Amino acid sequence: MGLMQFLRRPEKQETRAVSPGYTAALMVARESWLTGASGMGELTSAVQTSVGLWEGCLSLADVIGTDMLSRRNMALAGRALALRGEAVFLIRDRLVPAIDWDISTRDGIPRAYRLTIPEAGGGRSETVLAKEVLHFRIGCDTATPWTGTGPLRRAPLSAQLLQEIETALRDVFRDAALGSLIIPVPEGSADDMDALRSGFRGRRGASLVIEGVAQATAAGMNPNIGKAPDQLSPELDKTLADKLLTDAKDAIYSTFGVLPGMLNRSTTGPLVREAERFLAQFVLQPIANLMAEECTEKLGGKVKIDVVRPAQAFDANSKARALSTMISALAQANEAGISDATLKDALQFIDWAD
Repeated sequence: MGLMQFLRRPEKQETRAVSPGYTAALMVARESWLTGASGMGELTSAVQTSVGLWEGCLSLADVIGTDMLSRRNMALAGRALALRGEAVFLIRDRLVPAIDWDISTRDGIPRAYRLTIPEAGGGRSETVLAKEVLHFRIGCDTATPWTGTGPLRRAPLSAQLLQEIETALRDVFRDAALGSLIIPVPEGSADDMDALRSGFRGRRGASLVIEGVAQATAAGMNPNIGKAPDQLSPELDKTLADKLLTDAKDAIYSTFGVLPGMLNRSTTGPLVREAERFLAQFVLQPIANLMAEECTEKLGGKVKIDVVRPAQAFDANSKARALSTMISALAQANEAGISDATLKDALQFIDWAD
């Protein structure tokens, strides 16, 4: 009897095919139903341009200290950080991206994850410890330091304004009678007027309306003056839609750290270079440092990620002049017999210690 207990058949592991992020998709749909259409700014060209810049710059980055962060993984992380504010990878023999996750914390620090891993035909769920997960996040709040926040979530009004303007312009160009006219003509029989009306058909499906002189007279207009065609196209210039659209796009670009002047029609080379330096040095490099810190903690070796050098986001002429000055100063110090310790102190004083 005791032998039968040891030979008991192991319990069969239950496997389910779950649609990727099904629970998260239901929650998002429920939120949209309660709050109305929102978050559609992610579909605009301004947002996708900014996301593409993040994705491209991070995929160019030099990763030193690990082979796990391939360019593909860096691109996935850049896109996830730009849109969602966080990216999660399961550490195995390679990094496996997760599409949904739940977190258990202690003292505000994640200690366990329940991940949803994407698979063809349905995702699978896996529970792992925090040390087995790379969790990159930006825009964290003190109330939820384990959750990242995307740039659009930090500026929802700008994103919603851009979405509303582009939606309004789309509806105008889809539904308005652009190019349609009201043309007054001499009054004829009812059959002739119907035939004349049906003979004018716009390519957009809106027919030109023919108005008889008698109808114009009944409406209180002078038949001789009313013979000029009346334009039915909406006067969009009076709505300031073009200016509002430009301002909304500039706000979105600024949210992502992209200087709006970089994408201006009249932009010159120096401004593009300055905008590139700003994006790489003050926006993406701090994010890369956070990612490197997470990798150093979880992968067991010191990891460094450099965005500035591969993106060439520096002033080459100034660096060349600085190098020439440094070599001259070292040569003069050698001729003067200055000790290495004194020279090191001097270099540290001007932030050249590294």
